[in-house]
Amino acid sequence: MTGTGSDESPADLREEAAEYETIADALEDLLAELRDEEIKDSRLEGLFDEVSSSDPNIWNIVSAFIDVEDGEAVITDESKLARGSWAPEIVEGCDTMITLDIEYGMMPDEFKYTAGKELQKRIEEFREQAAGARERADELEDADDE
Repeated sequence: MTGTGSDESPADLREEAAEYETIADALEDLLAELRDEEIKDSRLEGLFDEVSSSDPNIWNIVSAFIDVEDGEAVITDESKLARGSWAPEIVEGCDTMITLDIEYGMMPDEFKYTAGKELQKRIEEFREQAAGARERADELEDADDE
């Protein structure tokens, strides 16, 4: 889903935009769940457990890897990292991820706020990518009409 190839078609770009919109919609549902449900009943319970109970002297961040399946955000894994970067095979196997700093004893309301901000950023990124793909499709169609 790069959208930068010279052989891209308007139809391919519109399909790409639809995929980005699907991911953004699924993340919005996850964000609503985070805001409305108890953390223990949410899909982000594992991320909260890792963020709030991991030893910050060993770990510094934790990520939730998110895949969108049938329009629903599925947390495929939570992973802690002390230093370095994520293995490419982990990142390539998901549609997006949110990463939070380890904060031992983090309270649920603070987690909801922090995780919610990260989700909102991802939603905005996917909406922008969708708009960009649609704009490029429009440009290609306009060029074909000339």
